[in-house]
Amino acid sequence: MFKRNKKEENYLDYIPKKSEKIHWIEKEDGLIQIIIYRNSLFERIVRKLFFTPDKYRIDLDQMGSFIWKHIDGEKSVYQISQLVKGEFQEKAEPLYERLIQFMNILKNNKFIDFK
Repeated sequence: MFKRNKKEENYLDYIPKKSEKIHWIEKEDGLIQIIIYRNSLFERIVRKLFFTPDKYRIDLDQMGSFIWKHIDGEKSVYQISQLVKGEFQEKAEPLYERLIQFMNILKNNKFIDFK
């Protein structure tokens, strides 16, 4: 059997880009609030039956808001990590583990994708 030499991908080289379907606001305190509208046919039916809200909000903390503001479709995860390190220093540690976990949460919830 032939084995292909795959170039190892480095997560830090990925470039996150915000989903165009996601709405968000910057609150007065500078923190980010992500707003998810529940507009699918199923969700509209559930809203009518169970009186659930038409949207839900996710409040990011200071570090999450800082990261969200720097996700611009041009900066790599590594570049964002360096900005986080400069802003939060020891508070950000363990930096790469936390940042990658946060990025994975954003990706799994379809808030971002990678270019």
